[in-house]
Amino acid sequence: MSDQHEAARRDDILAELEAEMAHELEEHRPPAGGPAYQLVPALVTLAIGVVGAILSYGYGLGTLRRPGAGLWPLAVSLVIAVLSLVLLAVGRHLRDSEKFARASLLVLAGLATFVGLGMLIPLIGFELPAFALCVVWLRFLGGETWRSTAVVSVGTVAAFYLLFLYALSIPLPHLL
Repeated sequence: MSDQHEAARRDDILAELEAEMAHELEEHRPPAGGPAYQLVPALVTLAIGVVGAILSYGYGLGTLRRPGAGLWPLAVSLVIAVLSLVLLAVGRHLRDSEKFARASLLVLAGLATFVGLGMLIPLIGFELPAFALCVVWLRFLGGETWRSTAVVSVGTVAAFYLLFLYALSIPLPHLL
C-alpha cells in the first residue's frame, strides 16, 4: 500500500509541475492571432508555390532518368502549394497562431539577408555571402556567442563548399 501511496504522490507532484509550467508558458506567449493569421500566410505560400512551379517549368523538367534543372524546384514548389491548400482548408479552425510582434521582424530580417545572399553569389561567389549570412543569423538573429558563431559559420561554409563543389560537382560561383 505504501508503494501505491508513493506513486500517487509522485503523480500529484508531476501534475502540479506540469500545470505550473503551462501557466508560465502561457504568461510569456504573445497574444493569439485570429483566422487571418492562418489564412494570409497560406495564400502567400500558395502564390510562392505556384510561381515557383511556373518558373521551374521554364528551366526544363527532363525525365526521371535525366532530370532537368527545373525538376527538383517543381517538386518542391508543388509540395509548398499543396501544403498551402491544406492550410487554407483547415486554417480557420486552428488556434495556434500568434499576433505579429516586434520579434516577428526577425523573420523579415532573415528573409532579407537570404535574398541578399542570392543576389551576391553571382557577383562574388558563395563563400563570403554564406559566411556573412551565417554570422547574421547566428549572432544577431539567434543571439549566439561570437565563438560559436565563428566556429559554426566557418564549418558551415566549408561543409557546403565540399558538398556542392566536390561531392555533387555543382558549378557554384566561388572564390577559391
